[in-house]
Amino acid sequence: MDSSSLTLTRPDDWHLHLRDDAALQHTVPNAARQFGRGIVMPNLATPVATTAQALSYRERILAQRPAQSSWQPLMTLYLTDNTSAAELKTAKDSGLIHGIKYYPAGATTNSDAGVTKLEGVYHLLEQLQSLGLPLLVHGEVTDSDVDIFDREAVFIDRHLAPLARTFPELAVVMEHITTREGADFVRESPAHIAATITPQHLLYNRNHLLVGGIRPHLYCLPILKRDIHQQALLQVATSGNPSFFLGTDSAPHPRTSKESACGCAGCYSHHAAMELYAEAFEREGALDKLEGFASHHGADFYGLPYNDSTITLVRESWQAPHSIAFGDTELSPLAAGDTLQWKMLEGQSLETP
Repeated sequence: MDSSSLTLTRPDDWHLHLRDDAALQHTVPNAARQFGRGIVMPNLATPVATTAQALSYRERILAQRPAQSSWQPLMTLYLTDNTSAAELKTAKDSGLIHGIKYYPAGATTNSDAGVTKLEGVYHLLEQLQSLGLPLLVHGEVTDSDVDIFDREAVFIDRHLAPLARTFPELAVVMEHITTREGADFVRESPAHIAATITPQHLLYNRNHLLVGGIRPHLYCLPILKRDIHQQALLQVATSGNPSFFLGTDSAPHPRTSKESACGCAGCYSHHAAMELYAEAFEREGALDKLEGFASHHGADFYGLPYNDSTITLVRESWQAPHSIAFGDTELSPLAAGDTLQWKMLEGQSLETP
């Protein structure tokens, strides 16, 4: 492999947040710059809970797609206690809904409308299994007596393991895994259970968040964990195991909201997503595994073809921006002001053949 450049099949982002309205003029072009497709999360202020809402949101997204770009938003629905089996059938029949997102009520940003009891929607999961629609899981419990650093491991034990036994053919993506328990569960499961991994959980651990003062721009949910969990994620991400693939969980928030007395959760990485992943993979001596993780495994899981264009990363030191535009304000992105060692060649925007 050329040590100074790396050419990959254009990757996809299997977990991203675009927000809505004025934010889309910035988030959509940033998503389309490096990726061919993106699984768009439905946790807007008004949840995207019906197919009609999802298709309307899709049109607003596409209206902000750069000229000549063929980047595609892959839509999802927000699972609620009131979701109907008929709505899931409508979603499947649309051909444009690629997953159903489970948020435990109160777990993260705009999750108040989430499911209050997972077992209470088992009849809907049976429908998803029949339809072949993946369940995309925010895998944390929200019980106040469970330590925030243990919420993923407890969720796996209490809910995900029983769910997998009850629905042995249901496709499940455990989104943004953060723990050794999450990595082990997916690695030991059949191929229809997979996981996405973010750049922040590969590059940072809770020391980066807390030592020397709280760094609010590294605060995300699920929260950064101990070094042993970071190392477990690095191991599976760089292993070549097709059950693990790229999902940035890029989540934009205004700087003022992140730096407030009660800062919101989320890291924005679409300014340099592939550069950040390259940093992590190179540290593990596994750049040869990056293309599978970023460009192949997720497409295989979702039954979609690989993108027919490429991107090239070159070894070039550069400083990540301290701030970028976000609607009528600004945000501070992941690794703001840091020196990165890889950079995508300019002029590689995704163009329609």
